[in-house]
Amino acid sequence: MGRLLTVTGLSTEFRTERGVVKAVDNVSYHVDESEIIGLVGESGCGKSVSQLSIMRLIPDPPGRVVAGTAVFDGVDLLQFKRDSSEICEIRGNKMSMVFQEPMTSLNPAMTIGRQMAEVMLVHMNIDKNEARERAENMLMQVGIPDPGKRLDDYPHQLSGGMRQRVMVGMSMLCDPKMIIADEATTALDATIQAQLLELMYEMVNKYHTALIMVTHNLGIVARYAHRINVMYAGRIIESGTVKAIWANPMHPYTEGLLSCVPKLGEKLLSIKGMPPSLINRPPTCAFLSRCRYRNSGCFSEPARELTHVEGQHSTACNRRLEAAGL
Repeated sequence: MGRLLTVTGLSTEFRTERGVVKAVDNVSYHVDESEIIGLVGESGCGKSVSQLSIMRLIPDPPGRVVAGTAVFDGVDLLQFKRDSSEICEIRGNKMSMVFQEPMTSLNPAMTIGRQMAEVMLVHMNIDKNEARERAENMLMQVGIPDPGKRLDDYPHQLSGGMRQRVMVGMSMLCDPKMIIADEATTALDATIQAQLLELMYEMVNKYHTALIMVTHNLGIVARYAHRINVMYAGRIIESGTVKAIWANPMHPYTEGLLSCVPKLGEKLLSIKGMPPSLINRPPTCAFLSRCRYRNSGCFSEPARELTHVEGQHSTACNRRLEAAGL
């Protein structure tokens, strides 16, 4: 597999009345062709902002990508302006995004068929009839019954699960090389969530599409992803294969997330405390106030960058890196 996306030193800020929020701070990662990556962390850690940044969807003002590169299929996406023709050619064509709430992503005043056809008419050299035919076929593939009739429905006529199936289908219409699923199943009940996750897994494998699964649930990515990036307070603090992280988490925050995964017959645990302010981020480890393994040295040592430990496993925990002699 070749390298599809390489993000290096990505930093995104938001200017507010209280100060500058460093929502994404020096984030680096990569995605290979046909690979499924999990991006995990609690709300507000920078998961969605990091993905919106490489898609060039951050509104300016108040947001701004201040540093970094995002080389996708040989092209640095961050060199383009948000509304440039170059990035518009890539979005929806080579790279797609499935958002958390389909009702705010679909236009309530347009039929499903018209919205799906619009994607193809912009990016593909086909006529309206062929676009409608491809849209109907895609709805059938994502499990929507009577797809020909559904093309003439409006979003409010479909259930939440059906609308999200439409969004998954729309993301696949132009055979993209990569899809970003931003909490795509969070707003759905457990049964529909499981069906949609299986659907997305089947679709990306069928079309050999890379997938970034953005979620707060480690249990979800453990089933489907090849590698996991764990984010906390705007930075990636651990990265590795699913097997390595599940068997040997090297950051206390990752360990805390794993303990939050519900297990039959066991008490559900939580991570005590609150994340730090992203306006006045501490110079030490951002997880320090919530860490049960902290010692006196943690209060004086500067925060470590993500450092390779072994294999594909990296961490930013001072104590674990010391134990590894790094």
